[in-house]
Amino acid sequence: MARPLRLQGAGLLYHVTSRGDDRKKIFIGESDFNKFLEYLKISQDKYNFYLYAYCLMGNHYHLLLETSQPNLSKIMQYINTSYTIYYNKKNKKCGHLFQGRYKSILVEADVYFKELTRYIHLNPVRAKIVAKPDEYRWSSYNDYLKAKNEIIDIDRIKILLDMDIKQYPEFVISGINKSVDHLRNSYAGIILGGKKFIQEQLEGINFLAEEKEFARKNTICGVNHETIIAATSKVYHVEPELLFKAVKKPLLAKKTAVYLLKRYSGLTNQVIGSMFGISYSAVSKINKDMQKIISEKKGVKKDIDEIISHFKV
Repeated sequence: MARPLRLQGAGLLYHVTSRGDDRKKIFIGESDFNKFLEYLKISQDKYNFYLYAYCLMGNHYHLLLETSQPNLSKIMQYINTSYTIYYNKKNKKCGHLFQGRYKSILVEADVYFKELTRYIHLNPVRAKIVAKPDEYRWSSYNDYLKAKNEIIDIDRIKILLDMDIKQYPEFVISGINKSVDHLRNSYAGIILGGKKFIQEQLEGINFLAEEKEFARKNTICGVNHETIIAATSKVYHVEPELLFKAVKKPLLAKKTAVYLLKRYSGLTNQVIGSMFGISYSAVSKINKDMQKIISEKKGVKKDIDEIISHFKV
């Protein structure tokens, strides 16, 4: 089954969702919600996007954001990867946390901005977690009421809402009993807007299918970090948890995992280092050491080739 296209561009509005693997919970306690919001804020500073609404539910989340660069994939990779590493370390787990890739819909702001913020903020009400949206802590709804600019960009929101923000609570409450399915109105599940908007996007946006992005490079790129860890563990016959243990003289398997993550995952040295409890400079050193070992030892090269054969792009 082909992966969905990722429409990427600057100045575009997206409704993004990501769900727990097998619909399992991704947020268990208060510290989890706070940690996710922390990564969300870091990603804003790192990738310079505008956040207009969010809602963190037990087994999924919603974001409404606008990119300033064609970098939605990088934003989402940072958020989901960082949170997965945190969650797995905290709960002593190894494996997928999220169900496949995130889902994103490109949205026509003039038509759907106000409706989508309402849809996102009413998620806890429709799920019968709370009776009113202001009773739920883990959404941006109360930031709208306070008109505070913390994670969300409230000044831009006031312009895009096209209403006095004091009228917003009444607007949201009026939609509680309305049945809304925005995906049903979207084009191919990737664009939400009028006919003219859809046509403009199809003509003007560079369609970046996942496979095409990778095919432009001479090597495999963008391999999920969990796939790399699992394949390395299998070939070296060690438990995945053993790879993450900090030791003065790392195992060859650990060095191999670091080397492959740097080469094929697209993660930064800092993120890779945080996974293994080492500095970002140590990641660079391991990468250089492994290049030398591979050139000198045929057995190591053979092991790495076997690990790579498990990657699917």
